[in-house]
Amino acid sequence: MNILEKITQQKAAFSKSERKVAEIILADPQTAIHSSIATLAKMSDVSEPTVNRFCRRLDTKGFPDFKLHLAQSLANGTPYVNRHVEESDGPDEYTKKIFESTMASLEVARQSVDVNKVNRAVDLLTQAQKISFFGLGASASVAHDALNKFFRFNVPVVYFEDILMQRMSCMNCNEDDVVVLISHTGRTKSLVEIAQIARGNDATVIGITSEASPLAKECNLVLSLDVPEDTDMYMPMASRIAQLTLIDILATGFTLRRGGKFRENLKRVKDTLRGSRYEKRQD
Repeated sequence: MNILEKITQQKAAFSKSERKVAEIILADPQTAIHSSIATLAKMSDVSEPTVNRFCRRLDTKGFPDFKLHLAQSLANGTPYVNRHVEESDGPDEYTKKIFESTMASLEVARQSVDVNKVNRAVDLLTQAQKISFFGLGASASVAHDALNKFFRFNVPVVYFEDILMQRMSCMNCNEDDVVVLISHTGRTKSLVEIAQIARGNDATVIGITSEASPLAKECNLVLSLDVPEDTDMYMPMASRIAQLTLIDILATGFTLRRGGKFRENLKRVKDTLRGSRYEKRQD
């Protein structure tokens, strides 16, 4: 039972003040996710301790933990589409629902990411002589996006979608290489084998994958994102957006770590593209 269902089921058992909090949350859970405890208390016309008491009544550890559970409630998927989308929904409704679900999933992912591991990953990437990005299926598009980002950083970058090319590339790895493997489930057998080949040739393997998955166990470093989406049944949607966001985070960390001179070089790269575009119209 998700947190919204629990609130609805237990509403009659709440105190008068707690019911005020419940009604505000049920009326607009998206706003509640992005509110501070002080804001939610003011909206409900109750005290902050009442909000905390309400959260603990729902078996959460406090307000931050409650917001995490609330975001997960909004982000759960439905086969191929989204759990909130109905066959009768028009474009206005399903557009709004998918945006809200994706934003909720990103909030869950943001709270779950380990910034110390992100910092360690940036260390490894900035020290690498060659970086490889590999994924399969929906994750292949994320790996391709990583290639487009890191290609501009004046370091050799490898991307292959074909599994045989991935295997051959990893056979040629050495201790100066970093291989980044992307898989939401971490249970794709071919990628687990790729990790084993890369580590067998002394490369450092970073996994953007689920904690404690078969792939995670073969990686030197795991960056996990808590995205409540079962891609065994559902089309990858929110999980892919979260992975793309993490790639942006790593690329930003890489750029900042390299310093001002490196950023000046990136600016020159961007300047060379100006001639390939029409000028912005001012009217």
